[in-house]
Amino acid sequence: MKLSRRGALGLLAGAGQAAVTSRLLGAVINSPANPVGRVATSLERSLAKGPFEPTWESLKAHYEIPDWFRDAKFGIWAHWTAQCVPEQGDWYARRMYLQGDPAYCYHVKTYGHPSKVGFKDIDIMWKAERWDPEALMDLYQAAGAKYFMALANHHDNFDNYNSKYHNWNSTRVGPMKDIVGTWSAICRRRGLRYGVSNHSAHAWHWFQTAYGYDAEGPLAGVRYDGFAKKSLAGLNPQELYVGPNLVVPDGFTSAQKMLGWHNANDRVWDEFPPAENPDFTNTWFLRCRDLLDTYKPDMLYFDDTGLPLGQTGVDITTHFYNSNIALHGGRNQAVVFGKEFVAQHRGAAALDLERGRSNDILQLPWQTDTCIGDWHYSREVFEQHKYKSAKTVIHLLADVVSKNGNLCLNIPLKGDGTIDSDERQILADLAAWMPINGEAIFGTRPFTVYGEGPPDPVKTGNFNEGNGRPYTSEDMRFTVKDGRLYVIALGWPADGKLKIKTFARGSKELPGEISKVEMLGVGEPCSFERSSNELVVKLPTQKPNDIAYGFRIAVSRLNMST
Repeated sequence: MKLSRRGALGLLAGAGQAAVTSRLLGAVINSPANPVGRVATSLERSLAKGPFEPTWESLKAHYEIPDWFRDAKFGIWAHWTAQCVPEQGDWYARRMYLQGDPAYCYHVKTYGHPSKVGFKDIDIMWKAERWDPEALMDLYQAAGAKYFMALANHHDNFDNYNSKYHNWNSTRVGPMKDIVGTWSAICRRRGLRYGVSNHSAHAWHWFQTAYGYDAEGPLAGVRYDGFAKKSLAGLNPQELYVGPNLVVPDGFTSAQKMLGWHNANDRVWDEFPPAENPDFTNTWFLRCRDLLDTYKPDMLYFDDTGLPLGQTGVDITTHFYNSNIALHGGRNQAVVFGKEFVAQHRGAAALDLERGRSNDILQLPWQTDTCIGDWHYSREVFEQHKYKSAKTVIHLLADVVSKNGNLCLNIPLKGDGTIDSDERQILADLAAWMPINGEAIFGTRPFTVYGEGPPDPVKTGNFNEGNGRPYTSEDMRFTVKDGRLYVIALGWPADGKLKIKTFARGSKELPGEISKVEMLGVGEPCSFERSSNELVVKLPTQKPNDIAYGFRIAVSRLNMST
């Protein structure tokens, strides 16, 4: 759950309240709505020249999502950092410093107390010794991926590339490999579009748990390694942990109350520059610009509401767009993702719904990003076989594509760079379905309506993918391409007849005549009857798979949504 700023201010407690309140209010003063307090820029900051100016108004006025992205529909993401080494799932680098959290308990038992062994040491343990990116990309492409997203850095503030402005990076610590550069080169050779995700704008508050301490037990009051001045890698841990911006005050004697303090302070999903640490913001800009200029990705994902760090996010987006235009002969082929754009900012970048769905066709192209399990590798999820099935993934993909969206699916890697047997099976199941039915997915556009079926309670937004009802044989999703209409049936009717009310004779959605109905992957056309109530398609006697079923319909006149 992401706390609101008002909620955070209301929950502030204990010593240090005034300082934290000052920081939060300072951030509000520095918000885009209050440009007078804009954070000072570094002398090194400069932006690529081009048609885009560093304002929301300019981004919105000039940006258009490129057709390659609209055609691609499906991408795969490797969410991979040292947080995958313990195999304890999401947010390990934060949770290992929260006394009582399962990650804390695992860390103490496995590695030692976080005052002695911190996340800086987990970074050093990460070796990626069995990573075979070419073989993994073979699996991703076979599963239908038309683009690939590499994690450049997470909230743990570690750069997975040869970073010029950040010593804690994968070429100097841990793997000793340029992970982003390796993924990038493979994608370029294979003709895959390539993206990078940058989550580090939140490191300045998210990682403050490293400066905490146990509130209870034999080491009560002993501060964790956030204050350390050196590491086994010979680097300054303060560069990794971002410095003491929001340090929990002394005096807590209850782990539960300390957790409440963290949730009300450093857990707040703050999108503004840290008013008392402008160096963080300026260095973040340089790191992100270096990432874009060195690896020249097609996509840049921000794990942020809107764009990160106030004006700085607008600056880096402007730089990316203008740089991309120069690379592509005057045409902008770049995609930037953000979440929950306010009305006046919509269209400046692509909307991303994290683990989310839309309840209707959205006017502008968008993306759902989700994971088959936890974002970072979890041994428990694997051992309990809790991953999303290929069927769940395909149903989500069909729903998203029918509503003008794309799906980016994370397949988490273990710390050693491998994936487990269940993940391989999911990819194999996708690889079996895509060659036959992908015609109804890739390169398509929405029909006038996204599909039909019983009412779905889902409202457009983030973290709602599990809130809908199970799909039945009544659920279908529609797409169009090259004058043809496609139907993806999400269930197999018991009577062997697919009934589509939307395509009844004389319907406003489909006024043209239907001349042929074909099931994808089946050589013979299907027999059908069209009445004033519905189109009835007779299905083959045996269903070809247990996931979903694509149909191609030839129509004399076809409407499109967008």
